[in-house]
Amino acid sequence: MVTFKNYVKIADNHYCEHFGLDFEQFVIGQKFQHRPGVTISQQDNAMEALDTINNAQLHYDAHYAAQTEWRKCLGVSTLTLQKVIGMTSKTFARKNRIIEFIDIAMTHPIFGGDTIYAESEIINIEHDTRHSTLGIVTVITNGINQHNDIVASIKYKIQIYKANQHPVEIANHLTRANVNDEKFSSHQEIEPNIFREQIGLYFEDLIPGEIYDHRPARSFSAEENRLHALRALEINPQYSDEHYADIFTAGKIPINEAFLVGTITALTTRTFDRVVANLGWSNIQLLAPVYTGDTIYAASTILDKRESHSRPTQGIMHVETRAFNQHNHLVCKYERNFLVYKKGLGPYQAAGY
Repeated sequence: MVTFKNYVKIADNHYCEHFGLDFEQFVIGQKFQHRPGVTISQQDNAMEALDTINNAQLHYDAHYAAQTEWRKCLGVSTLTLQKVIGMTSKTFARKNRIIEFIDIAMTHPIFGGDTIYAESEIINIEHDTRHSTLGIVTVITNGINQHNDIVASIKYKIQIYKANQHPVEIANHLTRANVNDEKFSSHQEIEPNIFREQIGLYFEDLIPGEIYDHRPARSFSAEENRLHALRALEINPQYSDEHYADIFTAGKIPINEAFLVGTITALTTRTFDRVVANLGWSNIQLLAPVYTGDTIYAASTILDKRESHSRPTQGIMHVETRAFNQHNHLVCKYERNFLVYKKGLGPYQAAGY
């Protein structure tokens, strides 16, 4: 059975999340089922149209749309394109860039409330004659809705790094050859040459003493910080008034603390994707301010684990997470307890995961 990995080993019991397949791992005829899917709301649809100055009122004027053959607002085609391509990123995370969209076909309408999944097939492989560290993979990716209708079919070419040639790997001396444990597999081979992405470790797989470096990191912009604060009813001007920041904080805009904790927690979800629910945080220490423009990296240590007496399909994890900025300064640390599914249990099979 073919096994792909999404971690590299840093030291004993210390692992780093690492996504995507090397160019050499792709074979013509392979099929990949990408997970997770995403449910599109009409709000997503309207925002995409308005943010891009799309003047086709069919996407955001429900009264107008009701007079058309669709009877309701039609999904923006380029929003579908972005979502479908974005969903492939865990398998194609080692891409340099997409160098050509050969064909984009929108084959079925999308409406608010639809859920979209992506599936890809490798149809050609070639070495990049201009770049020795890259190969070119030709892919057809289909977007599929909750009724199994193909809503989009996209044919394109991707430049993908060869083994151990990615700039990050070279800079950090990383190689995935040193991880053999089955729990670190990035894909499940559900049929010969058909692979379904999987992410997150089960209760049994998480061992006290293990350390996980979470990737990718997260940079903060002033605009998103402002919006998160205002949408949380936070009116303190330090988060949203640049003039105020010029006077009181030498032009630096601090990241809202609740937004920061939420973002750090979200960074851990690649390893802790089997989570059922958070039970709580404790010993939360904000050790240094984080400002717009900063980048945050997170790492978690498994402190302890125990069975759940009331939920036999789940266990309880006790984890410490630390966050560092781009200068490797510790800016936040906390402990967290959360429920996580046991191996082979949970909603995954029923949900197509």
